[in-house]
Amino acid sequence: MKTGFCFGLTSGIITTLGLMVGLSSGTGSKLAVIGGILTIAVADAFSDALGIHISEEAENAHSTREVWESTVFTFPSKFLVAMTFVVPVLLFDLSKAIIASLIWGFLVIGVLSFFLAREQEKGPWKVIAEHLIILMVVVIATDLIGSWIGTAFG
Repeated sequence: MKTGFCFGLTSGIITTLGLMVGLSSGTGSKLAVIGGILTIAVADAFSDALGIHISEEAENAHSTREVWESTVFTFPSKFLVAMTFVVPVLLFDLSKAIIASLIWGFLVIGVLSFFLAREQEKGPWKVIAEHLIILMVVVIATDLIGSWIGTAFG
């Protein structure tokens, strides 16, 4: 359950933020961003659930119940966390919605990382920094790609 939940939560935040930032930079369209979020929430949640299912089976180290628990918990955690990003897009203009979403995403990843580090008896700041840096790289890369696409094809 924990594997599916943590995977879905993390993937939902990173994928959705990357998509949002890229679409916003490339199109400036709230409609495109909302459509992208909804698509990620459904298609990528199913994809990740199947991906974790097959990955767990491939390890050949988990019971059938453990494999299905990971699968079942991946989908709703990814779907629900992705859907939380629709709220700021509906409430604010797009630039403010992106900022609010970035704050939300970084906060959730930071809190999750803190609890994982404590559970593993590791220094939390190193784990938090590692995870937030990866998220930052994704955000910067998708912003650059979106800007390039907007300039090249817009």
